[in-house]
This record gives sequence, structure tokens and C-alpha cells, in this order.
Amino acid sequence: MDVKRRRGPKPEPDREAEKEREREKIEARTTEQWIDEGSVRDSARAAAARASAQPIERREVGELDPEVAAQLHDALGAQRGARLAERLAQASEALDRERFDEAKRIAAAIAKEAPTIASAHEVAGLANYRLGRYKPAAASLEISNDLHENPEILPALADCYRALERWSAVERIWLQIRESSPAHHILAEGRIVAAGALADRGDLAGAIELMLPATKNTKSVKDHHLRQWYVLADFYDRLGDPLKARRWFGMIAEHDRDYYDIQTRLRHIGR
Repeated sequence: MDVKRRRGPKPEPDREAEKEREREKIEARTTEQWIDEGSVRDSARAAAARASAQPIERREVGELDPEVAAQLHDALGAQRGARLAERLAQASEALDRERFDEAKRIAAAIAKEAPTIASAHEVAGLANYRLGRYKPAAASLEISNDLHENPEILPALADCYRALERWSAVERIWLQIRESSPAHHILAEGRIVAAGALADRGDLAGAIELMLPATKNTKSVKDHHLRQWYVLADFYDRLGDPLKARRWFGMIAEHDRDYYDIQTRLRHIGR
């Protein structure tokens, strides 16, 4: 990853506080209620967004990856390159702090002036994605990945195409994710989006089949396992299989009884 954010397994310190913040973000972003729609769309989108936008390892504010700074220096000269490196660091910080309009505005201007800098397109794309502007988000993320292949942004790109109902593009990006042999959490986010796209078209059986690798036994249950189980349980619930839905919602509750709306889901299964 070229920008200052590094993504991967979350560090152990402040794990409970981080989980609570994530739950609050999910609740704030959710616009469809499962009781009315039974939809997994927002859960999938929130999961993909977290994979693409949540910082794991941070540099000090104002710092930028030296490689990106060098690219800007080579493209624009020492003085202008240094200035845009500072601005790109500001855009990255704004994205981390969920100031998406600011991040988009700064990064888009940098991408226009220095179109060969993948990180500028990435920040602009992720900011647009978080703002729900899926067409410009997809365009920027495609450019970024063409300039510098990065599996970490692919789930967000796939979810943009899902929102735009460009199903073949979702399948194309899902194939790219699998072929890149990414970290487990990235593969999980891509699977959630790809399965959600099938469910959007009414193919719940196909969506469930796609999620089945998430049911394999694991020695260490992480957040991306819980998210996949939640999506799978929701699919079973929508398909009219309350026993399997209860099984997977129950598995989540065993690891985190307060995960999202899990207790409510368990109370209402089969009603």
C-alpha cells in the first residue's frame, strides 16, 4: 500500500474499544432494516468499506510513504513534489478521520496534476466510495489498481460495481481478488460482496454456496469470520431456513453476544 494507511489483522491493544467504534459506525451507516427487507446489502457494504478504509498501522500525521513522495518528486520536481506530498498526506489523514469530502477534494486535485500517482486516485476513490458516489469511486479505484496492483482496494471496487448493478464487473473483480491470494480478511470482504451481488439478483442459493468456505473450522475467530457468518445466517433466514440461520447467528453470539443486532436477530428468527 502506497498511502500511509496499512491494513491487515487488527492489533490487540484497545480491541474492545475498536469493536465498539465499529459497531457504532455500522449502525450509523445502515439505511435498510432487516425486519422490513431482510437485506444484507448494508452489512456487506459496511464490511467492504472497513476492509478498504480502516487504518491499521499509522505513520505520524503529516507523513507520507517515502516511495510516494519520491514519485511526486520525480513527476513534478522537488518543490512542487514536496508540496503535493504534504497535501496527499493531508488527504489520507482526512480519509482516516472520515472527512470524506475533504479527502476527495484534495486527492482529486492531486490526481489531476499528477495522474501517474496511484495513491492519489486511491484516496479519491475510497472517499467517493464512502460518500456513496459509486461511479466516480469505481473509476478512480480502477485507475489506481492499474497503476499499482493492490488487492486491498478490490473489495471496495467490487462493491461499487455491485451498487451500480454491473454484475459482470463484480465477477471480474472477485476473480482478481481470488487470483491475488490476498490476506484472509481481504478475501472475506470480497466474498461478502460477490455473494451479496448474487443475492441482489435473487440467487440466494448461489450466494450461500459462495459463502460456504467461511464455515470451515478456524482456530482463531476474528472479526472477518463473524461478518461472514452474519451474512451467511442472513441468507439462510431470507431463504426460509431458520434452523441454519439460528445456528450461524448463535455461533456469532458465542464469540460476541453483543455483535451488531445479533440478539434481536435470534429472537425474531422464524417469526
